[in-house]
Amino acid sequence: MARLDIPFFTMIGTIRKHSAWLWWVVAGLTIVSFVIFMGNGGTRNGGARNGGYGILYGKTVTPEQVEAARRDFYLFYWRHYHEFPNRSSLTQADMDAEIYKRLLLMAKARSLGIHVDADQAATVADEFLAALGKKGQTVPMTMFTDKVLTPEGLTVADFQRFIADDVAIEQMVHSMGLPGALITPQEAAALYERDNQEYSTEAVFFSATNYMSQVTVTPAAVSRFYTNHMAAYRLPDRVQIRYVAFELTNFMAAAEKKLGSTNVTAQADAYYAQHGTDAVPDAKTPEEAKAKIREMILRQEAAKEAGEQARQFVNTLFAMEPVDPENLVRLAQTNGLAVHTPAPFSATEGPEDFAAPAELVETAFKLTPDSPYAKPILGTEAVYVIGLDKQLPSAIQPFDDIQTRVAEDYKEFEGAQKARATGTNFWVVATIQMSGGKSFAQVAFSNGQTPLALKPFSLSSEEIPEAEGHAEVAQLKQAAFTTALGHVCSLVSTADGGFVLYVKSILPVDEQDKASQMPRYLAQLRRSRENEAFNLWLQSEANRELRNTPVYDEMMREKSAPGSR
Repeated sequence: MARLDIPFFTMIGTIRKHSAWLWWVVAGLTIVSFVIFMGNGGTRNGGARNGGYGILYGKTVTPEQVEAARRDFYLFYWRHYHEFPNRSSLTQADMDAEIYKRLLLMAKARSLGIHVDADQAATVADEFLAALGKKGQTVPMTMFTDKVLTPEGLTVADFQRFIADDVAIEQMVHSMGLPGALITPQEAAALYERDNQEYSTEAVFFSATNYMSQVTVTPAAVSRFYTNHMAAYRLPDRVQIRYVAFELTNFMAAAEKKLGSTNVTAQADAYYAQHGTDAVPDAKTPEEAKAKIREMILRQEAAKEAGEQARQFVNTLFAMEPVDPENLVRLAQTNGLAVHTPAPFSATEGPEDFAAPAELVETAFKLTPDSPYAKPILGTEAVYVIGLDKQLPSAIQPFDDIQTRVAEDYKEFEGAQKARATGTNFWVVATIQMSGGKSFAQVAFSNGQTPLALKPFSLSSEEIPEAEGHAEVAQLKQAAFTTALGHVCSLVSTADGGFVLYVKSILPVDEQDKASQMPRYLAQLRRSRENEAFNLWLQSEANRELRNTPVYDEMMREKSAPGSR
């Protein structure tokens, strides 16, 4: 396996060699980041605890440890999702909780004397970078630093520490989860058969659409339905914004001029040579792939140019006095920029008028009349500067405004009720007639229903194609595995009606497949049990140790919130 451009152990040696000056650089970066992250640490989440950072295993948590854990978590999140958590749907409270859990794990690792040597960490770092490459080519450390670490304010030292910390945590998972991994091959074989034994079934589906024509719609009935289901017509909290879009396409020509057309083409060719068709999976030819790569390079540079203009616009906007939501419109008009006002949207749905990035939606709901603007937000097509137009609290929509929709909902509701009533009657008839010797298909056809043979499925099946659009896979599994062989289940209600399932036969497990898959299945099962045991241990530790940290109150509020488990 290829080594890093700068071997891991060499980098550690370099840090030691130049520690007299490097320490002040690293410390300066840490302090700046810490002020941003924990600036209100002394008062957040219900007040300060021991200076605002808390105590873990009897030792005071330091600002430096919190910042290191934050950077570790950012890299951990990027490793799994290829985006940083501050650009995801995670809230700050979510991130704080995860950061403190990581602090807890590292404190425990230190107390257990777990040590990760440089060679071990270097191997894991190599594997990390190799996994990012294509066709067995390891991503160079310099490229990873330039493309991932530096833009987020992270350093090679952060990456080193993250790798070492992750290896230490992995060792703890094995240690604390060991009891769960002690599973015998015999037990694994029994579980394999349980998970992979297939059921051959037939079903009759009862759908609302087949009964809606039988529903009589009257004004009185629709009005009564609205009154009884008013909660379904409540609009959530919404916000309406104004925004100025610095479209990336407007900066493409400038980007090409800055980078140089020949240079961009050479970069695209080099990238394609390294990654091949994997670079652009939807491209049909090498020429199309290279053209798409070329466009991506130009769009990245265009985003920088658009972002710079957006920042200049925002700097002027924030300098305008007094603060007024209308300042966005005034400044845009002065600069000859169009102001867009999309329809109000909720936090879960987002705007329908354009492809808004998740950060824009989240930021929109943080705007207030006293703080009506936000920093530039990068999207796939533009850099956006948004401002508050109005906030719309949750409200039930008036009946007169949605009467047609309510009438349709009423028809669907009543259609589903009729479908379920028909399905229940069918189940009763099928139970009686099948006990008299008739087959499930005979009963179905004699009662005007069409039985559908489903492809055999097991507990491990992820889809049942024939039932798509009729029922959830989990519902079909539950019905099949709780119904005796040769019998029918009672009606199972679905979103638009229901179904009755007949268990025709239980198929034997393919012994050849079982023999070939058992080694991998056993390894996965042991790993799963190991993780379960570790998570139980971690939950116990967190419940005890995080009581003395500033995230505990927030975690308890979240746990006790309606709908939480």
